[in-house]
Amino acid sequence: MTAPATTAPESAAAPGPAAALKALYVYGITPAGVRVPRSPGVDGSPVGLLTESGLCAAVSDAPPRLRPRRRDLLAHQAVLDELAAQGPVLPMRFAVLSPRTDTLLAQLRSDAAHLTRQLDGVRGCVELNVKGTVVPGHFADLVRRDDRLRTLALRTRRRPDYEANVRLGEAIALGVRREARRAAREVVDRLAPLAVRTVQGATDDEQVLSVSFLLRSTDETRFREAVAERSRACGDRLALSVTGPLPCYSFVDPRPAPPAGR
Repeated sequence: MTAPATTAPESAAAPGPAAALKALYVYGITPAGVRVPRSPGVDGSPVGLLTESGLCAAVSDAPPRLRPRRRDLLAHQAVLDELAAQGPVLPMRFAVLSPRTDTLLAQLRSDAAHLTRQLDGVRGCVELNVKGTVVPGHFADLVRRDDRLRTLALRTRRRPDYEANVRLGEAIALGVRREARRAAREVVDRLAPLAVRTVQGATDDEQVLSVSFLLRSTDETRFREAVAERSRACGDRLALSVTGPLPCYSFVDPRPAPPAGR
């Protein structure tokens, strides 16, 4: 879905001809009845609400040039934070636009059932993201516990040369990443039962864990305590960080699925 940009009235089912043609910047969709956010929107524009079919779209005027400047990214987030403080919200990513006010209102009407289900799915929930990066410093312990690495280390010590050192270094690096990935699986196994849903994010050789967790707001403290416990348990292999609470970006899809067979 794209979004609106105007200081539209809280009920805008029948915008005038000029308003209907305005391009809008869309922040998110909420149930009807929320208060208008006080935070200025992107490009400093005031934020308004378009209401239709029991839903509200938080919008502002689409800026003439839209760039991911830090102040605009923060403004986008501030509007979503105000909305999320009042109840469930379907957050839009930065730079979602609707070409016309009447187009957005029509979308709210046609997609009302789908959007309402999405809102119900995140009601009372927050998103937290947990990332884990490899800790490279436990070579000695790793070599002691790995027979293959211990043998390679002894062979390299007896007959040191450049190639042998490279092979040992590569083997240790692989072992460290393997241990970090094992720790990452342990973290997810411990945290997933505390969440309503989880979504796996992108990982690489250094960041071996990136998972978003949809949590009941009442479980956030318990979740953070569990992350802290896992951090203590595997901190020699995996450095954990938590971001959030966030709007539930990873667990909503404002667009309804196409009909079967399309």
